[in-house]
Amino acid sequence: MAGSSIMESLFQRSLEDLIKGLRLQMIGESQFISKSMEEIRREIKSTDPHTKSIALQKLTYLHSLHGVDMSWAAFHVVEVMSYPRFHHKKIGYLAAVQSFNDNTDVLLLITNQLRKDLTSSIDFEVSLALQCLSTIATTDLARDLTNEIFTLLSTSRIYVKKKAIGVILRFFSKYPDAVKVVFKRLVENLENSDPAATSAAVGVFCELTSKDPTLYLPLAPEFYRILIDSKNNWVLIKVIKIFARLAPLEPRLAKRVVEPICEHMRKTGAKSLMFECIRTVVTSLAEYESAVKLAVLKIREFLLDDDSNLKYLGLKALSIVAEKHLWAVLENKEIVIKSLNDEDPNIKLESLHLVMAMVSENNVAEICRVLVNYALKSDPQFCNEILESILSTCCRNFYQVIVDFDWYVSVLGEMARIPNCQKGVEIEKQIIDIGMRVTDVRSELVRVSRDLLIDPALLGNLFIHKILSAAAWASGEYVEFSKNPLELMEALLQPRTTLLPSSIRAVYIQSAFKVLIFCLHSYFLHTERSEDFNPRNSNEDKSVEDGGDLIVKLINLVENELGPLSGSHEVEVQERARNILNFVELIKQELNGNFMQEEWQFDSEKSKALKFIEAIHASFSNELGPVSSSAQERISIPDGLLLKENLSDLETICGDFGFPTATSLSLFQGEGVSLSKLSIAEEPEPSTESTSLLAEHRKRHGLYYLPSEKNDILSNDYPLANEATLKENFNDDTEVLVGLAEQSLGSKKKPNHSKPRPVVLKLDEGDEVPPASAKKSGLKDDSLSGAVRDVLLGNSPNPSDNLSNSRKGKEKVNVDGQSSIKSKHHSHGKGRKHKSSEKNEENGKKERQSSHRHDRSKARNRAEAPVNVAPQTTVIPDFLL
Repeated sequence: MAGSSIMESLFQRSLEDLIKGLRLQMIGESQFISKSMEEIRREIKSTDPHTKSIALQKLTYLHSLHGVDMSWAAFHVVEVMSYPRFHHKKIGYLAAVQSFNDNTDVLLLITNQLRKDLTSSIDFEVSLALQCLSTIATTDLARDLTNEIFTLLSTSRIYVKKKAIGVILRFFSKYPDAVKVVFKRLVENLENSDPAATSAAVGVFCELTSKDPTLYLPLAPEFYRILIDSKNNWVLIKVIKIFARLAPLEPRLAKRVVEPICEHMRKTGAKSLMFECIRTVVTSLAEYESAVKLAVLKIREFLLDDDSNLKYLGLKALSIVAEKHLWAVLENKEIVIKSLNDEDPNIKLESLHLVMAMVSENNVAEICRVLVNYALKSDPQFCNEILESILSTCCRNFYQVIVDFDWYVSVLGEMARIPNCQKGVEIEKQIIDIGMRVTDVRSELVRVSRDLLIDPALLGNLFIHKILSAAAWASGEYVEFSKNPLELMEALLQPRTTLLPSSIRAVYIQSAFKVLIFCLHSYFLHTERSEDFNPRNSNEDKSVEDGGDLIVKLINLVENELGPLSGSHEVEVQERARNILNFVELIKQELNGNFMQEEWQFDSEKSKALKFIEAIHASFSNELGPVSSSAQERISIPDGLLLKENLSDLETICGDFGFPTATSLSLFQGEGVSLSKLSIAEEPEPSTESTSLLAEHRKRHGLYYLPSEKNDILSNDYPLANEATLKENFNDDTEVLVGLAEQSLGSKKKPNHSKPRPVVLKLDEGDEVPPASAKKSGLKDDSLSGAVRDVLLGNSPNPSDNLSNSRKGKEKVNVDGQSSIKSKHHSHGKGRKHKSSEKNEENGKKERQSSHRHDRSKARNRAEAPVNVAPQTTVIPDFLL
């Protein structure tokens, strides 16, 4: 057996051989790994420690770099961890760190091995165990090994102590009761003379304060001492991070630490420490003007540095300052604007955010004009970042910074024409939203939509199909503002619309139907018919052609362009096209093709065609308003409506009722059978029982069904939108934007607009974006926070008692401080017990029993009394007052 082990060791491939073979293999990587795994599976079963260790080392390499599963080798990992040689032990611990998790079954087997290595006299073995625990420690391991960590926190071996301090963070998260044992010793390490131990302890508290900083306010004196005395930049960075979280909680503390932080900012040459001081001042000490001015001065040094990393940090810090101190951005506006031309994309993006932070009502038009020119000459990624910034800034708070909506709608049209534009969805939403909210802008919106629709080159751009959909919708919804409906109809029905998806082509056809209905209604049913067709009922821009001739052209155009679409394989396109064609056929039958006669050949009161035109036009004329996404949530449930009681049988009522799959409804019958009718015909007819039940349910609860009539929409008498006053001078030089910032941002006067800002239609109060719910001053009182609070307030048990209790392994650490005191007295009394004391205890037994009964009755009375305890507040030492 020994001979076979020697032979296996001699001919075994090492990790270096495996890596070389993997790089030089010719049979394929997966096949080579499969063969290597077969070899590893055979070698890892060997009894020779060296062979098993090398096999596990190769397996760990394949697991970490190629994702090979090694959960099957968990027991072999435990074996290698227990080998006495450090070289083998290191391989085992590395494999455990790489492969073990909370669900690994063999974790319970390594408890004793970890305890043995933690108590070893060799620092490197202790280090291996600590490093492993920092990654794989579970609740059970943390509970069982807390005593050993407590011992290592006071060791004189600094190499071991600093790693033991680092493991505490994992122990606290897995086993919060460990706080009661090791927290005080952890605090003592803040006063350690060795900088490595102090640095490790500060690092742990830096992580703990990120979860609940309120609990650690009593430790402010220790952190303040380190802030004053420490010369280690990394320790200072962590301490400053801690004060950035504590200062907002205690104003006196902020007043105390602002001067030392500013002193570090003035004297330090380390950019990392300076940046942390700047960030702390601008986020947590922003009310101290002198400190903010010093921070802005240091930020300028970052901005002027040639290092791109420092310049980026300067822009990042400036963006934080801009939230409360916009003047800091104005002082550095030249550098910010010139950074838009930087080669680093991160610097360009940060400078863009700062430029958008300077936007106001009096400069939004000029800044957007210059940024659109930047987008034209930028790479696709930065181009879309610019467009997204413009869109998000302008629509903020219901277009608060927009005064001239005619200008903004034209800007949206220009954005759509930028070759690299990929923000079709956002532009589509804003076009529709502005059309519904701002009445005065609809004329300009129709003009911009018409310009987009008549450009056939835009149909081939996949990214702006959504914009074309919004333009088509706006053209049909607000067709009364169009000066040339025939041109609009030609744009909606042009042959190149075949390049569009079926969903967007359906919008085009529906908008064409709206245009047709509007023209027919204006021509046939207008109260005062004029010789010239004018949809807007004004005497300006009179058409040369007669109105009847225009109607003939519209109907011929509809028949020629929609005729081929009646046989389309796309259901929505086919059904909408057939609806319009059948409607046109009905009109032609009623009028007998005589559109030019002065006296109509039909009675307007009896004509079906005119009734259809009037009914459909009336339905299209109902104005659509914006609907809040949370509107339904704000509707209170009526008193008489019990949802569970009244609607519990709804599934039974409608269970057999078949709903059609098509979303639209055919109005007229054609020669062929539409696909929508085909699908409805295949659905099973509802049973008589379910139909009667549904009717009965409607009758009983008719109050909660939607009414068939539409409520009248209140008219909105908004003032006219002001005309564009800005010149369309697209000079894209950087100096233009710098000059603009000096003029518009430097002036604090509000712009004097010639006309008032048009009314932006809002919904009810719930239309506004709900603010983020303010965080409570105290976070969730979890077990870790409670344990830390008990220790800092003096309610924790003695650590020695916890150690003795946990060594027994039968009960957890005491939570009640009073019970721990009892156990302490009991243990001390037990140690001093002798024969003479036994007799005295027997004599006083009855006395103690009676006193205990008396104490219990007192406690019971106190428990029955109402509790009136003032909440304990965190105490700040007097030196901070």
